[in-house]
Amino acid sequence: MATTTMKLNPLLPVSPFPEQGTSSSPISRLSYGLFTSLPIPHAAASQRPQVAVSVAFNPQGNFDLSLFDEDTDSTKAEPPMPPSEGRFEVVIDNDAVARLDLSPFQAATGMKSPSSVNPNDFLERKIGFTINYAREDPGDHRELSEFPDIRLWFVRLDAMYPWLPILLDWRAGELARYAAMLVPHQMNMRMGVVFNPEALELFVMKKVFVAYSWLKHHDIPMPKLRTKDMATMLGFGIGDELYDLIDKSNQDHV
Repeated sequence: MATTTMKLNPLLPVSPFPEQGTSSSPISRLSYGLFTSLPIPHAAASQRPQVAVSVAFNPQGNFDLSLFDEDTDSTKAEPPMPPSEGRFEVVIDNDAVARLDLSPFQAATGMKSPSSVNPNDFLERKIGFTINYAREDPGDHRELSEFPDIRLWFVRLDAMYPWLPILLDWRAGELARYAAMLVPHQMNMRMGVVFNPEALELFVMKKVFVAYSWLKHHDIPMPKLRTKDMATMLGFGIGDELYDLIDKSNQDHV
């Protein structure tokens, strides 16, 4: 049984915020401009030769896409950026996935307990994943994010380390790959993985809340900017008003 190693390519930088007075995507927004969906180009293709895989946000909310989309006029993705030098590399295989075993992650990163993690140890080096998953059927060309057992492993990982996205190697595609494991999506031959827009919106908001509070708790500089950048990598802009509400709410409960 052959072993397949797949690394998802990065999302490209998003387009700038829409100018004042212009219309943006029809996806619903939170009030007061707290949360804005941004159009993002399609991500770079995967290394696997059988299927051109990418990650894209679908701002039109069109979640009924044909697997074989013949429209080839879309902008081609640029080559992916390589993994960050010296990053923590987490390697998981069939055995770890089958047993929901998080020890490969804990051994690679040293995160034995979520409460003992110091963000400073990971914000510069970053974290990435290599998934060595042997398919039972060599003719099974599903992408790794389509295997329920792999997704369940990431669900457990995310439940234990909910702020993990802020530490991932974003520009090497790890944030997009991580989101694909947790957010409902659809496969398209040209666009690759197309996220359900409402589900992605909820995922981004949850991670902003969690990561912002976690960074502030550890007195990490610029927590607002860091979480804004994280949201931007997935195609969303976060307004300062949201952070003001979070801070005011925290003060009211002190």
